Order: sequence, then C-alpha cells, then structure tokens
Amino acid sequence: MSRTTKDYIVLALKGMGMGAADVVPGVSGGTIAFISGIYQELIESISNFNIALLKVLFTEGIASFWKKANLSFLVPLMIGIFISVFSVMRLMHYLLTEHPVPLWAFFWGLILASTWFIAKQVKDWNWKNILLFILGAAIAFGITLLNTSSGNSSIGFLFFAGSLASCAMILPGISGSFILVLLGAYSAISEAVHNFEIKKIAAVGLGAAVGILSFSKFLKWLFANYEKPTLALLGGFVFGSLNKIWPWKKVLETAIIKDKVVTIKDVSIWPTQFEGNPQILLATVMALLGVLVILLLEKVAPKKD
Repeated sequence: MSRTTKDYIVLALKGMGMGAADVVPGVSGGTIAFISGIYQELIESISNFNIALLKVLFTEGIASFWKKANLSFLVPLMIGIFISVFSVMRLMHYLLTEHPVPLWAFFWGLILASTWFIAKQVKDWNWKNILLFILGAAIAFGITLLNTSSGNSSIGFLFFAGSLASCAMILPGISGSFILVLLGAYSAISEAVHNFEIKKIAAVGLGAAVGILSFSKFLKWLFANYEKPTLALLGGFVFGSLNKIWPWKKVLETAIIKDKVVTIKDVSIWPTQFEGNPQILLATVMALLGVLVILLLEKVAPKKD
C-alpha cells in the first residue's frame, strides 16, 4: 500500500491519540484505533510477526521485510505512541491531579460516542449479537469494580504486568493502564518512565511485545471468522467501561504505597453527592467535546473500515 507524507503524519497523530488514551487508567488506545479506522490493519500487521517473517529479513533483505511487515504503517504509529507515553503521561498526571472532573468527563463523552460508533458497524443486531454485547458490557463493568492491588516493582512482575496490559490495550473498551492500576504496577511503571529506569522499562516492553503478538493472532482469527459478533462483544466492552471513567467518585478505601496515597476502592456517585466542586457545567461541555471528537474522527476515518 502506497502512503504519502501526509499519511505518515496522520498515522503518527493517531498513534499519539492511542498513546494518550493508554496512559489514562480507564481509557483504551484500542478504542482510538477503532474509531480512527486503523484497528483491523493494526491487528493484522501485529499478528503477521513470526519466525517466518524474520527469515525474510535475512533471505530477501530489508526492503522485502519492511513491506511484508507493513512497517510503513507500524513505524509512524509506534513513533506517535512513544511520543505520547513519554510526554503526555506527565500532562495527564497533572490533569488527573488538578482537574480530574473535566478530564474524566471528556473521556466519558468520548467513550460513550465510541460505543455508538462501534454498534453502527454491526448492523445485524440479532439476539446472539445482543447477548454478546451484554456479555462484553458485564465483563468490562465487573473489571471496573475490582479493587486495586498493591503489587510490586520486580522485573518478573513488571514483565507479567506488561504482557497482560498489552492484551487489554488492543481491545476497545478494556484499558491497559487500568489493568496496570488493578495489578498495582501503574505507579512503578510511571516512576520508571519518569526516571528512565531502563531495566524496568525493558521488562515492561518485552512483556508487552509477547502479550500483544500472541493476542493479536487470536483477534485476527475472530475478525476473519466472526466479524459482527466480535464487534458486538467489543462494543459491550466499551460500554461497560463507562463506569470506570465516570467523573464523580466517592473514595471508599485508600492505601499508602511508597509514601503516596493510592485509591484502592471507589464508587460512582451523582454530581450532587460529590465532595467538592462538581463542575457540572464544565463537565457537560467537556463530555460534549468528547462526543464531538468521535463525530469528527468518523468523518475522517477511511470508509472501508
């Protein structure tokens, strides 16, 4: 597939969007990939990596390997993701600390509109697809109710956490960073990125590579054989995740981990029950902005996807 300079820039920007989403616990980069029209190409490109593809590098040369690995797609996308991870993470940390309600409201509107966007792709809403949507929503909702673990920062644990989170990252609706929060690894990884601790970053990266290469093959098979049911299930995942990013929360349990107060358990509440300034008007505007972003992305996304 021939790509122009504009295509590469757009792919990098989509990668930045995915990276920005993935560093926010509760928001999935897979959702951004889906609504921007690159999800299936992403899954197919990742799943193509295997021993046979590596042999191409040594037998047919770099040019052939580059083409068969679809690196003209993956490289700019990954560049965008890494730019976000190493830059947006600090911004997101600031916004989550100083302006949590409007930030969560923006993502809530974005995810709500994403549910509608994915549901549109199914078209044939028979009873099986409806049940799969409900199942996906129930699974995702159940995950949002789990308590956060204290975890640890050992190399082996970070490898496991990276592997599991990467599987979630390519699933619309299931947040990889939220999985890291549940495992208690999010803080350790954030500190490792902030302090450039190469061993820990490498452990997470290697784990992520193993997880995503394995899981993408399964997703590719699902799309090839059960596209509409898979979309219905993924739509349910996205809808069920809305509970996690509801802007107004009441903290039920906390713990001190490495001199930091970490929320172990919370519950969604109405804005009127919120302790502090609920910022209802601003939150409403930000939620509508999130919906608008999805509508705009739908307009620019390739129609074939």
